[in-house]
Amino acid sequence: MTTRFTVRDAVFDFCRRAGMTTLFGNPGSTELRMFRDFPDDFAYVLGLQETVAVAAAAGHALGTGNAALVNLHSAGGVGHSLGAVFNAYRDRVPVVIVAGQQSRAMLPTRPFLSADEPAQFPRPYVKWSRQPERAEDVPAALAEAYRVAMTPPRGPVFLSVPEDDWDREAEPVPDRTVHASFTADPAALAEVAEALNGARNPMIVVGSGVDDEGALPLVVDLAERAGAPVWISPLSGRSGFPEDHALFQGFLPPVRDQLAARLDGHDVVLVLGAPIFVYHVHADGPYIPAGTRLFHFDCDPAQTAWAPVGTSVLTTIASGVAGLLDLVEKADRPAPEPRVRLAAPRHSDPMDPALVVESLRERLPADAVIVEEVPSYREMLHARLPITRSGGFLTTGSGALGWGLPVAVGRGIAGSGERVVCVIGDGSIMYSVQALWTAAQHRVPLTVVIMNNHGYGAVKALGRRIELDVMPGTDIHGIDYVTMARGLGVPGRAVTAAADLDAALEEGLSHAGPYLLDVRVASDDSAAYEPSHG
Repeated sequence: MTTRFTVRDAVFDFCRRAGMTTLFGNPGSTELRMFRDFPDDFAYVLGLQETVAVAAAAGHALGTGNAALVNLHSAGGVGHSLGAVFNAYRDRVPVVIVAGQQSRAMLPTRPFLSADEPAQFPRPYVKWSRQPERAEDVPAALAEAYRVAMTPPRGPVFLSVPEDDWDREAEPVPDRTVHASFTADPAALAEVAEALNGARNPMIVVGSGVDDEGALPLVVDLAERAGAPVWISPLSGRSGFPEDHALFQGFLPPVRDQLAARLDGHDVVLVLGAPIFVYHVHADGPYIPAGTRLFHFDCDPAQTAWAPVGTSVLTTIASGVAGLLDLVEKADRPAPEPRVRLAAPRHSDPMDPALVVESLRERLPADAVIVEEVPSYREMLHARLPITRSGGFLTTGSGALGWGLPVAVGRGIAGSGERVVCVIGDGSIMYSVQALWTAAQHRVPLTVVIMNNHGYGAVKALGRRIELDVMPGTDIHGIDYVTMARGLGVPGRAVTAAADLDAALEEGLSHAGPYLLDVRVASDDSAAYEPSHG
């Protein structure tokens, strides 16, 4: 007698073989049949809002290096999640989203909770999107989605499944393997190597792709061989070079004329795993200085196509840099000038944000992972808290708030006990504060440090740039973050005086599970505020 194999059986069988046995979600009625006889070897991580589910899955994917599985509710749940889907797409995080849909027989009547065009809804911010025509095609479609998510450039994918499909019969998905790394044409690598070998003053710019592919050691070797100073691309979602290295110079600004000025004097610039370039505010002028030759390595044909200047080479970063190392000669160039050492922060009340970051740096465990969502102080944080290892820093390169806290939770769930420290703004945390509950349920080793300046400081700063001295809707008062965290199961304390900061950080970093610190810092119009450093 043949055992009956359902769509549900085939899907969980494939997920098990693909290593996706942790399922993040926020369930609804159209997903219920998926969970019949939920496998004992799978874990379900509940997010209390869909943004939390997708972003926590993204944090898990960044921690494991494998795609993470998410289950969402039809149109409404998918709609709630789209800010996080946007971030995952721009940051190239592989997330496999399976969304519920009303039963096929009901769809012609546009039933309650159904999605009219489910495959179109999350576009253009997914790499692949389908609702299979037949129930028996769902397992193969999921396998295709996973392979697309994991193929460079990696990213989120979307599969809509009508609720009655799960109980239909289906065939298991055959085993397949995709080797997705690829390298450039040898002639292209030779051209770039020749330019570096003959350069008077080369520069290297690194982006998220370096960290994403684990190519940091190769990039360090290349920089040292070429004797080239290294900058991190504007608004990069990861690091990509040890920030305490003698060749490291800092972070390029997301403004065209300022960025071009940083490139001035460099005859050859090599950009690795980053767009050319991400800008935040408009400025006129050339993209690169006259006389500068720019070369660009990236795995995304679309990104290499829209780059406005330079010569792009289509390659995964690790294989491309490895190929260059076979061709680039050891250079005898003088070391770049060391970075300017920042002055010690002020010990004052209200607290200088730089004091908080410096104090945190002194107490961080060696294996800690920093997750940042504090736009007001991002440049200052980088300048004072150097990231020195691959995977040690996560943020969003796309800017939609609500990403940082659940990413930190998911990264903690994926970890092996290392401390995750989420440095976040008082405005940012409110977009996905529900993630604290998930952290408490899973006893995530997480310290949340709120840099509380009572408002949207980054928006105020941008307003001042265009001479808006008064910006409505940018002040935040009256929120008791510690009480709110306790209500969600996370202990914490408020820190209002510099004299209490050290003890509070020690407590927060040593707590067995999640812990929240509400640190009151000087507002950007205060004398105690230190402007960001580029």
